[in-house]
Amino acid sequence: MTKRLIIGVSGASGAPYAERLLSFLKHHQQELDLDVHVVFSKMGKLVWREEVGTDPADFGFPIFGSGDFTAPMASGSARFDAMAVVPCSAGSLARIAHGVSADLVGRAADVMLKERRPLILVLRESPYSLVQLRNMVAVAEAGALVMPASPSFYSKPDGMTAFLDTVTARILDQLGIDNTLMTRWAGLHRKENT
Repeated sequence: MTKRLIIGVSGASGAPYAERLLSFLKHHQQELDLDVHVVFSKMGKLVWREEVGTDPADFGFPIFGSGDFTAPMASGSARFDAMAVVPCSAGSLARIAHGVSADLVGRAADVMLKERRPLILVLRESPYSLVQLRNMVAVAEAGALVMPASPSFYSKPDGMTAFLDTVTARILDQLGIDNTLMTRWAGLHRKENT
């Protein structure tokens, strides 16, 4: 059965996370039977240009502009299975937390919440203000998963792609997509003291 996904790209720094996720999804699209749709906020497009520099249309996924409320993901009847906003800016988080559908990223996220479908917000912000923490609680209470873009080190990543993969693998896990992008935690191996 085809898995229908929405990948939102908002205006926070962290576009390489979105690029790595889209690259994985494109590479595995046929074998995993994926139908991927991409929506950029206005700032998301600008940040992508600055941090990635490639044309996201090269992935071959349908791409929707921030003001296109005629897009399929603007309605729950389109029945997408899950959405990830990668990266998710603090402003996007706030608008999603309060149901403000100012752009298509926010509207699609609002649809996912009202339809009780998985919504992953990969927050790229540090440190967090009290306002942002309260917004995280609000979206979590509404059913979203807040996942800070925090790379891990136990897999001993040895370059930029490996660092990106520590976060990308966790996004894919939350989307229900099996992957082997990083070494999984197997516990610490300690010698017994005798």
